[in-house]
Amino acid sequence: MKPPKSVYACQQCGAQSPKWVGKCDDCGAWNSFVEEKTGPAVEPRGAARALGGGKAQLYQDVDTVVAERITSGISEFDRVLGGGIVPGSLVLLGGEPGIGKSTLLLQAAAHFAAKVGPVLYCSGEESEHQIKLRGQRLGVGRAPLYLLAETCVERLIEEIDRVRPSLLIVDSIQTVFSLKLQSAPGSVGQVRQAATDLLFTAKGRNLPTILVGHVTKDGSLAGPKVLEHVVDTVLYFEGQQHHSHRVVRAVKNRFGAANELGVFEMTSAGLKPVMNPSQLFLAERPTNVPGSAVLCTIEGSRPILVEVQALVSASTFGNPRRTASGLDPNRLSLLLAVLDKRAGLNLSADDVFVNVAGGIAVDEPAADLAVVAAVASSLRNRAVPPHVAVFGEIGLAGEVRTTTQAGLRAREARQLGFTRCVMPDNSLTEADVPEGLEVIGVRTVGEALEALL
Repeated sequence: MKPPKSVYACQQCGAQSPKWVGKCDDCGAWNSFVEEKTGPAVEPRGAARALGGGKAQLYQDVDTVVAERITSGISEFDRVLGGGIVPGSLVLLGGEPGIGKSTLLLQAAAHFAAKVGPVLYCSGEESEHQIKLRGQRLGVGRAPLYLLAETCVERLIEEIDRVRPSLLIVDSIQTVFSLKLQSAPGSVGQVRQAATDLLFTAKGRNLPTILVGHVTKDGSLAGPKVLEHVVDTVLYFEGQQHHSHRVVRAVKNRFGAANELGVFEMTSAGLKPVMNPSQLFLAERPTNVPGSAVLCTIEGSRPILVEVQALVSASTFGNPRRTASGLDPNRLSLLLAVLDKRAGLNLSADDVFVNVAGGIAVDEPAADLAVVAAVASSLRNRAVPPHVAVFGEIGLAGEVRTTTQAGLRAREARQLGFTRCVMPDNSLTEADVPEGLEVIGVRTVGEALEALL
């Protein structure tokens, strides 16, 4: 009998090599190759079958009946998913250790079991006793919620056939292994095989499935990139230990809008949805203080008002510092160059610190005008009026460019009590200005600073 063949696989991208190499040629990672043994292709008991039974269908014969979404019982989680859980969908939820992934999913499982039907919660990291202790803290009552401590995907599929749940949660995909492979759990081959088996199980049985994924030190999902291609929806659980709120962000969604955002508040009784995130992020905003501006940003389909803070101080060293928290540092350097060249604000000898209060990250270009307003306010030591909200993209020529969904941003600002909004002049034609809000259109950075300061 021949020994099983072994290959070396990169644990970052999944590239394979017949021998060990120090650096991966595909992704450039160092010391990422691990030996994986591949035995003969066997069909263990309980293995999943193909999605459609292996028979091709004509395009016009395919049934296009749209199934109704099922609510998870948590409004913000349903928002991120696109309105609820789609039957047969495969969702991947990733986040830092201890951020609250298991807490959120246990709450959703309890609501789902009480309203819809049985839920199977499979954990490869905790025992049933540990999960129940967390459930008692969260106030989980009597419901058809089944707990399973198992890491073998074939035995998990057999338990699915016995319980016949309405929802499956696997925590986490890195701990699950398949008997088809001889490599260790968490390796590239095992993660790929387990995800594929669970995909066939979800589609073949019309069973919505949620997978928990580990993340690397740089915040990306651990394992091969094919894991994100297999699933229907990829969610990231974000947050900081110093802040009580948590953010669930959708980066891929085949059944809804990508970049959708859900905001939660971490309490002793679990995660609670935040219905008005703008009010949360502006709760501690100081008034009449230089270096502060309110930005109307869009996250997915939701407008959110956040505070952009800036501090400009004389540099005591030769190289002035440019530090950004919640913003792209390269974008900050570009905006400071535009202020120097187009608006006549000399910042070459000053340290500039910019922060988005509340710990939320903003990556859209519409934040440019708020950053410029906050920096200029701190440099001139003149406060932006507290009832003014801003948004707009700034080009290298100093022009203020059009941004999308201007009317939605303006309505959110008016609902929060703002009476004036500074936006790109070209956005005035498409904006549906609400009553009681004064809208000021600007074309250049100079006009914007005159209107604000």
